[in-house]
Amino acid sequence: MSDKKVSRPCHHCKSRSASAPTDTSKIHYEKFWLYRHCSSVQQRDRQAQKAGQLFSGLLAMNVVFLGSAFISSMIFNHVAITLADVWILLSILKVLCLFWIIYYLLGTSRQPHAVLYRDSHAGAIWIRGSVLLFGMCSILLNVFQIGYSTILIHCKSRVEIVFPSIGILFICTQAYFLWHHSKDCIQVQHNFTRCGLMLTIATNLLLWLLAVTNDTLHVEIESQLREVERRFAGKAPSSHPSWCNETTLCTCPNTTICKVFQKGYILLYPFNTEYCLVCCSVLYVMWKNVGRRISHHHVPHTKPKFKLQGVVFGPLLGTAAVIIGACVFMMYQIQATSLAPSRQVFIIYYSYYIVLLPLMTVGAVIGTIIHALEKKELDTLKNPTRSLDVVLLMGAALGQIGMSYFSIVALVATDPRDLLNSLTLCYSVLLIFQNITQNVFVIDGLHRRRVVAEEDTKEEQNREAYSQRRVSVLELGQEIRKASLSYIHTYSHLSWRRRVLREISFFLVLCNIILWIIPTFGAHPVFENGMERSFYGYSTWFVIVNFGLPLGVFYRMHSVGGLLEVYVTA
Repeated sequence: MSDKKVSRPCHHCKSRSASAPTDTSKIHYEKFWLYRHCSSVQQRDRQAQKAGQLFSGLLAMNVVFLGSAFISSMIFNHVAITLADVWILLSILKVLCLFWIIYYLLGTSRQPHAVLYRDSHAGAIWIRGSVLLFGMCSILLNVFQIGYSTILIHCKSRVEIVFPSIGILFICTQAYFLWHHSKDCIQVQHNFTRCGLMLTIATNLLLWLLAVTNDTLHVEIESQLREVERRFAGKAPSSHPSWCNETTLCTCPNTTICKVFQKGYILLYPFNTEYCLVCCSVLYVMWKNVGRRISHHHVPHTKPKFKLQGVVFGPLLGTAAVIIGACVFMMYQIQATSLAPSRQVFIIYYSYYIVLLPLMTVGAVIGTIIHALEKKELDTLKNPTRSLDVVLLMGAALGQIGMSYFSIVALVATDPRDLLNSLTLCYSVLLIFQNITQNVFVIDGLHRRRVVAEEDTKEEQNREAYSQRRVSVLELGQEIRKASLSYIHTYSHLSWRRRVLREISFFLVLCNIILWIIPTFGAHPVFENGMERSFYGYSTWFVIVNFGLPLGVFYRMHSVGGLLEVYVTA
């Protein structure tokens, strides 16, 4: 697999990003040995691109299958394959990814004519910001794990310190790489870049799979916390299962520091799985953009900007939902940190959702109906980022929908007449409908072509004229008054369809933000109320929650980006 450089005039110079070099005059066409007899250079390039994607995909598939086999063997036969063996394999993959990322940063991206185009749709600021946020939380998680293992070094393997240390280096390097190069459409070393990206995607998927299935440290922490509570209560140790007897032999010498590491580890654990999922989505877009040449039709002449105009009721209702949700969240966190969370706090938590979810569902349904009534044309241009957005919205919604169905089965099979169980059942059913209706609304809105309104053009011209001159304090007051009158004028002159779409989109944005904050920062009643856990068993429900919860958090975060896009294009 190799690449061929052909000197040709660049017919797409007008479509290059501002960051691209202005003297570019060469395009690197791909070449693959299976298609060396193709007469057309363009046809050979297309076939070579498909072959490169196929072989890099096969590489990722084999790596994922190998890692999955290791992880499955650890779960079902932990004597032959231990957790340390899985960590060693993942450490090797991380080191290989580190070498490739460093080579890309220092070698590939700095070659002449390497990045002729940059995908304006890829690497939105909110998703790159989430990479940094979740990356920092994952680094803290690894720091807590290192501190916990260092205190217990007398009974812990050194691999438990080396693995998170390599993880910190991997997270920092990958976050820097994605922040600066997520928009690249690389035009050199196509196949090597594809293989490197796919290897990194496979490594992140395996890290996510291990985080979802491995409850070893959680069980150990819960066992130690119970032992500490028993010692403080002056009770004799009770008979534990074999895994508890093993963990009691490895007791922290300083219980205060250990509790800090343990609580921090449990609190930050979901962020690590979230980080892996976000990185996979960004890396996949980069993989699709390898060798991509963007024509001028794909480059927007005017980039849509977010402006808080034409909305009144959406921000008011959404702000009320955020404030009430924050109060419920703080009340829940205060109560849930106690040894026995009160039943009342679970009732308040589920009641809040039961009120909010139908409002979101009705809003999404109304927005979908308005989309159907509109005569706006569909945007049929090829857009890998939008295609991935649709796949991610559909795929991430499966996490919450799957957890909801598991809860429904457990609730119906036990005692659905109980008040708390009835609320949980209503919550699960409503969550399914809300996810489906919101997906339909967002996906339909993402495929609508934006129409630049006349008031938008005038406002842009006024802003440019205003920026070219300085104003005094008196003039500033007059400008503020003009801006207020302009806001009222804009709101009154918007068509009712566009106004309703903006109101609904902004309301759903704020609702999804609070529904993202609540589970992200520690409120997990699906695991803490104990009903589903007692029905399915600890290990089974642990896997279900750690599979569905990060996907649910990712879904809310991704929905915010999609809804903002719908708001801007409305």
